[in-house]
Amino acid sequence: MAAVAHRIATSLPLLKDEPGPNAERFDLESRLATLAPTLDLEAEIQRLRKERNAVILAHYYQEGEIQDLADHLGDSLQLAQAARKTTADVIVFCGVHFMAETAKILNPDRIVVVPDMDAGCSLADGCKGSDLAAWKASHPQHAVVSYINCTAEVKALSDVIVTSSNAEKIVRGFEPGRPLLFAPDRNLGAWLVKKTGREMTLWQGACVVHEQFSEKAIVQLREKWERTAGSVEILAHPECEAPILRHADFIGSTTALLNRAKASSAKALIVATEPGILHQMKRARPDVTFLDVPSEDAACGCNNCPHMKRNTLEKLYLCLRDLKPRLEMDSELMNRARVPIERMLSLS
Repeated sequence: MAAVAHRIATSLPLLKDEPGPNAERFDLESRLATLAPTLDLEAEIQRLRKERNAVILAHYYQEGEIQDLADHLGDSLQLAQAARKTTADVIVFCGVHFMAETAKILNPDRIVVVPDMDAGCSLADGCKGSDLAAWKASHPQHAVVSYINCTAEVKALSDVIVTSSNAEKIVRGFEPGRPLLFAPDRNLGAWLVKKTGREMTLWQGACVVHEQFSEKAIVQLREKWERTAGSVEILAHPECEAPILRHADFIGSTTALLNRAKASSAKALIVATEPGILHQMKRARPDVTFLDVPSEDAACGCNNCPHMKRNTLEKLYLCLRDLKPRLEMDSELMNRARVPIERMLSLS
């Protein structure tokens, strides 16, 4: 394949809690600045993957060009399962920080690298281990159920980890009468309470993307495309706020939404989750019109996860070439966090 000019990606203006300048950030940006603009990134990534005996794991919310290069593409559960089974020497995780931590916890002796170490998560950032420990101590009879979108410290304090794919099954599996704490996503937790009838005390965290979708825009999109296409469905992830979920025809995990899109008879699908998933939906159903949902501030592009979008082909190439940034974790913490993750995988 002929080499093509590519952009030199640098740090993005993200959120009010944007990480400040640090040595790792300066190192990454200095390496980015040295890349030749005609470097054939795809060919180099393919070459390095073989040389390093590396596996590339990518989440559905990554840019399409990264999804297309992945060895394993999926949601959080599927990627945890792929990480657990890999025999590669190097794991390249194209997602966000907590996902790479999960891969490292399941593979403590393997090298785990990420394209950008600052690719975080508002849910994980909003629930510190010390705060969860205090919350847990104030509810000593409760079991702690934590959504996988959390730090290793929070996982280590949990009885079981869940994803949006398996949370309903795992919550239903607790013995009747056992009080439950659920962290860190209040929206997923509230949806689970409604689905299962099981009361839970909820941590009040939310995804910075899913909490900003516009209810007004969804209603307007449905009205417009019912006139245009005749048949419309709204698909929504349970991290969305309740007003969005009330309009949804189907609610499910990222993979469940993809499967619904493949099976739907609707001519237009309005998708209330991070629009990276549309890359696979459009590939599976070129006959359908897919519409992403704007945020309340339509001008800000806030329906794109700013953390997921930190990862680029340039950074993917560099982390394979230089084997950094490399994720290193305390062994005792990994041992404690592994227990509830393995419990989740055994129940999935």
